[in-house]
Amino acid sequence: MASSKKVVTRDEWERKLRDVKIRKEDMDRLVMNFLVTEGFVDAADRFRLESGTQCTVCVACTLLTWSPNVFEFDGKLDSEQAFLKEIEKTVALLVFEDVENCPYGELLDISHRLKTANEVNTAILTSQSHEKDPKLTSLLKMLIWTQDQLDEKAAYPRINNFSTAALEDPAI
Repeated sequence: MASSKKVVTRDEWERKLRDVKIRKEDMDRLVMNFLVTEGFVDAADRFRLESGTQCTVCVACTLLTWSPNVFEFDGKLDSEQAFLKEIEKTVALLVFEDVENCPYGELLDISHRLKTANEVNTAILTSQSHEKDPKLTSLLKMLIWTQDQLDEKAAYPRINNFSTAALEDPAI
């Protein structure tokens, strides 16, 4: 039985890719979006200075004007009492010279620090009506879906390794 799939050669595929024009400003905004949503504040600020890309999230302004609901972390601390308990645990770290003997020493673990940083970053982005996930993630998911759809209709050089974005010739 003959295959009804269209075959696209690597040369043809690469020519079509070269014909797609992506503006530098769009790429810069995508990079800025990634840096901001992933919490790389210093890198976003340096990128802003180097590229001239404006950051739409003002982290410094948000830190100065936080409202109590920013500390709720998407409802995880749903009462004032729970919030006060978290503050008590954090302040308890200051009492102990040897943090390893503190009953709340786990708060200093890198995993907890990363989790807290992510929650604060998400709260800041949400409070300023910005998406909490980078657009790059959505674009990669869209690429995977599109390739899956195209696989049914054509044999073409596809990207299987997203860390290198290398094209792989189709198995014909």
